[in-house]
Amino acid sequence: MHHRRNRRRSGLAATAAVLLTCLALVTGVVLARMQSGPAPKQHTVAAVPAATPDTTATTAMPLAGASPKRSPSPSASPRVTKSAPAKTSATSTTKQPAAATGPVGKRTITLVNRLHETIWPAIAADPKHPVAATGWVLRPGQSLSFAIPDHWDVRLWARTGCSFDAAGNGTCLSGGCGKFQCGSTWGEFPSTLAEFNLNAWNGMDFYDASQVEGYNLPMWVNSYGGTSKDKIDANGCTAAGCVKDTIATCPKKLQRTRDGRVVACLSACLVFNTDQTCCTGAYAARPQCVPSSWPIDSATVFKAADPNAYSYVNDDATSVFTCSGECGYRVTWGVSP
Repeated sequence: MHHRRNRRRSGLAATAAVLLTCLALVTGVVLARMQSGPAPKQHTVAAVPAATPDTTATTAMPLAGASPKRSPSPSASPRVTKSAPAKTSATSTTKQPAAATGPVGKRTITLVNRLHETIWPAIAADPKHPVAATGWVLRPGQSLSFAIPDHWDVRLWARTGCSFDAAGNGTCLSGGCGKFQCGSTWGEFPSTLAEFNLNAWNGMDFYDASQVEGYNLPMWVNSYGGTSKDKIDANGCTAAGCVKDTIATCPKKLQRTRDGRVVACLSACLVFNTDQTCCTGAYAARPQCVPSSWPIDSATVFKAADPNAYSYVNDDATSVFTCSGECGYRVTWGVSP
């Protein structure tokens, strides 16, 4: 078992490295294109749109879309995953921390729960650019906003089925990090990620939604302010399609079950943990990283459910988004209405 855990850590580390390499390649392309023209002008911070909740309060918002389906058919946990924790309650005993606030005009991120279940958003902290909290709770229809620093480089996700004690220790059915405030600890995979690298080059942000590390909840990211037009509409749709629940079409071999229900969909890398399915080693180069050659093509499953999210490490052409200027962001959990 110890050997298996080490193999999983190595596979995930390699996957993360490839993902960062892809982002660097995209940055290089953008840099090359922008160097051929005049340097972009400095931009002032745009006002937060009226639809954005107040930055100091948790706000109730109308639900949109149906509750995601949960397949009743269980399957054995894949060999590369951790053992299921003890049964947990969906009610947390930990109080919602006060949202971080900042000076007027600074960047803001808003987290919105359009699901019919309580979720526990979290981030793996950027120690160089900290925020006041790294864990929150959002009940159905609620949202919260907080100020974020420039050069913020983080992953954000939501946990499900959590229960915490008065000290903030606890477990979750998916995405758990062991505590209410995750600090610098990543949540357990599989989990749907929102990834941000702000002001990565000359005022340009890079951001995406990702199912590379698997899926536990439907999610999309919107930008506002700055000078770039958001390509994703307020309901998570583009010309390529809208956000659906991946669990509804997740193959049985990829299903993560806990407490008798499917709570997440694993990637082929998490299940098989090979160079081929993780696009590492001899399969690291793009021509050799071919999802259709995997035992189960999880990339196609993920892309069909969310055409705008990363489905595997080389899926950057349709999955990386940029925003110039001091943009704000809205992360929504839910299916497109």
